[in-house]
Amino acid sequence: MIQTEQLTQQQTLHARGICVIIPTYNNEGTIESVVRECCQQCNDVIVVNDGSTDRTGELLRQISDITLVEYTPNKGKGYALREGFRKALAMGFAYAITIDADGQHHPEDISLFLKANQDYPGALIMGSRDLKGVDRSAGSSFANKFSNFWFYVQTGRRLEDTQTGYRLYPLKKLHGLSLLTSRYEAELELIVFASWHGVKLVSIPVRVYYPPREERVSHFRPKADFARISVLNTVLCILAVFYGLPLRLFRFLARLFRTVYSLLFFIFFIWFIITPIVWLYIKIGKMTEKKRQNIHQIIYKASRIVMLQHGIPGVRFSYQMSDEQAFSRPAVVISNHQSHLDLMCKLIFTPNIVFLTNDWVWNNPFYGFVIRHAEYYPIADGIDALMPKLHSLMDRGYSIAIYPEGTRSKDCRIGRFHQGAFYVAEQLGVDILPVYLYGPGRILPKKTYSLHKGPIYVEVGERITQKELQAMGDTKRQASLMRKHYISKLAEISNRIEQNV
Repeated sequence: MIQTEQLTQQQTLHARGICVIIPTYNNEGTIESVVRECCQQCNDVIVVNDGSTDRTGELLRQISDITLVEYTPNKGKGYALREGFRKALAMGFAYAITIDADGQHHPEDISLFLKANQDYPGALIMGSRDLKGVDRSAGSSFANKFSNFWFYVQTGRRLEDTQTGYRLYPLKKLHGLSLLTSRYEAELELIVFASWHGVKLVSIPVRVYYPPREERVSHFRPKADFARISVLNTVLCILAVFYGLPLRLFRFLARLFRTVYSLLFFIFFIWFIITPIVWLYIKIGKMTEKKRQNIHQIIYKASRIVMLQHGIPGVRFSYQMSDEQAFSRPAVVISNHQSHLDLMCKLIFTPNIVFLTNDWVWNNPFYGFVIRHAEYYPIADGIDALMPKLHSLMDRGYSIAIYPEGTRSKDCRIGRFHQGAFYVAEQLGVDILPVYLYGPGRILPKKTYSLHKGPIYVEVGERITQKELQAMGDTKRQASLMRKHYISKLAEISNRIEQNV
């Protein structure tokens, strides 16, 4: 039976390989409350005591549920972050949320970083502070604007808050750690190097609290630190010309090559090889059941050549089946819908499958001729009108593939499931066979023709019998429960895959 239980936030953070890192130096007034509140949000908290000389270390040693890194003397925030990242990597974490120890950040906003990580896996998430109406010094306000400006000059990207310490870092995508300076400017270095190396940067709004000025603890040294930041920006501007810009150009050309190469391969393979073969095969002699089966074999073998043997440049394709005999008998095959690549991701498993498609797919001048003769049918004809044809296909041993969402979502989120697939399964008296797709929508996003690098993973689940479906309720209820199950299952798959991104 399908399970729809959701993981708690702490379990999800751990499953996705996310920890919290808190660098601290002489924050005895706030460190204990910040750490304990973070422990309520996340089970994996690493605190880096950067040579504190007050009671900070004593207070931390009284907290048992953290990983404590300590050293003397004080070496600066950049050094503390580097030590925290190294410890997190050694412990097997894939991501780290950094939060300041002075109490300005709200640990409850960790949930926002988790959601952003699920929406943008592999990205560096920046917590953009709402600083309107906040009592800040003129130096602090200038420093943020100064940093934002130079970040744009060095990377060509705009960020609202480059000085925020509340961030989620993809640890395996951090660049320049060995070159990281030891003080505050290190946080600017991290995002500049990340941007140069093509790491996606995403800003999310977070809350901020500044206590009255007389209660604030700041280790920022205006003259010395502004001088260090000015020197760093000079160096980064020079590197931007001789290192950052060439890297950006190389990534652009690499993506262009992947897209053009794959497009040309698809056009040549499908238009100049598969389509002529199918056309000649159909035109010679009468159409028979044997001929239709052979057409499906051609499509099946072509899909396996593209996805398994030739591959898409920059794409790591993998799949898993819970039952090797999953496609041995007819079923209604459902899956989430992400990309034009979805169809080939499922065609690798069996030749005995047909798809219900949109009109534009069925009439496509590129491959419409093939799918029409493979008996793929347009859903616009209506389920009831198609039922006799679907009955015939089932009797001949074919499974019917339907996307319950109907259309692809732009951001790969699971949309509303319609009842059609469950109604078809009920009318035909067959099982539902769920297939879970992860990655196609990020490799080839909706309304784009540019191929990205990354993983594609396909999992064929266990069949759901009519008895189990009826136990869920009517077809509307089945659709609702299966959508919840898909959201949970894809989150689980994402947790597993993204730790290796």
